[in-house]
Amino acid sequence: MMDHLKKSPAAGPTRAADLTLVTEWKDGGIAQVQDYLVGEQPLAIHIDQQPLSVTMRTPGHDLELAAGFLFSEGIVSRREQITALSQSVEPGQEANLVHVELHPEVALDPDRVRRNFMATSSCGLCGRAAIDGLRVRGIQRPNPRLRIDPEVLCRLPDMLRSDQKLFSRTGGPHAAGLFDCAGKMLVLREDVGRHNAVDKVIGWALFDGRLPLANHVLLVSGRGSFEIIQKALVAGLPVIACISAPSSLAVQLAHEFRLTLVGFLRGRRFIVYAGEERLRF
Repeated sequence: MMDHLKKSPAAGPTRAADLTLVTEWKDGGIAQVQDYLVGEQPLAIHIDQQPLSVTMRTPGHDLELAAGFLFSEGIVSRREQITALSQSVEPGQEANLVHVELHPEVALDPDRVRRNFMATSSCGLCGRAAIDGLRVRGIQRPNPRLRIDPEVLCRLPDMLRSDQKLFSRTGGPHAAGLFDCAGKMLVLREDVGRHNAVDKVIGWALFDGRLPLANHVLLVSGRGSFEIIQKALVAGLPVIACISAPSSLAVQLAHEFRLTLVGFLRGRRFIVYAGEERLRF
C-alpha cells in the first residue's frame, strides 16, 4: 500500500450484484424465480476537480480502477504522482465519483487526454496510428528473458474460474488474473468491462509497488483486444493469455513489441500468436 497516498474508502453502498425476479422456462414449464445480475454503474473520474472520464463498471475496487486507468493511459508513470484518491456519492446514486489529486510535476493537458480517449474508442482508428502512438509514449518491449512452462499456462484457467465468485453468482462479468511464472495467482478482479478488470489489476499492482510487472502473466477470461494488449504493455507484462481469441490489431501490436500472446487457452490446448520464444517447448 502507498504510505504517502491519502486514500479514502468507497462512500456509500456498492453492489457488485443485484437480485431480480425473472420468468424461467424449463422443460415446457415456467416459474417465477430470483436471479442475480452483475452490477453495472457509471463511474466518473475527476482530476483536481476537473472531469476526465466516465466508464461503465461493476462497483468494487473503484480506487484501483481509477489508479490503473490513470497509469495504463499514461497520465501517471509512478504511484508517487497520485497524491490523493477519494470516492463520493452523487444524490440517489451509488459511490460513483472518484476524486484524484496529482503531484504538481504531472503536466496534464485535459484537452489532449480527451482527444486520445476519443481516438482510442473510434471505429475508424488506423492500426498503424494506434501503435505509433504507443511508441510516442515511450512504451518499451517487455522482459525478453522470461520463460514459462506450457504446463503452467494450462493450469491457469481453472484457477481463475474457481476464484470468480461474482461470475459464479451471476454468469456476467469478465475476469483478469495476475500470476507469477510458477502459476501462483496474486490477484483476481472481475468487472462487466474486460478493460476495467485489467485496470483494477494494474491499480492493485501500482498500490502494492509491483510495477513494472516484468516477471508475470496476465490471464483474461474473454478475448484479447487491442486495448488489453496496450494496457499490458504499459504495465510491463511480457505474457498475456486469453480464454478466447485475440483481435487482428492485438496480434499486430504483440508482434510489434514482441509480447507473448496466447489465445484459446482451454484444457491442454492453446495457440501462440506472438512471442513463442518465452515458452519452454
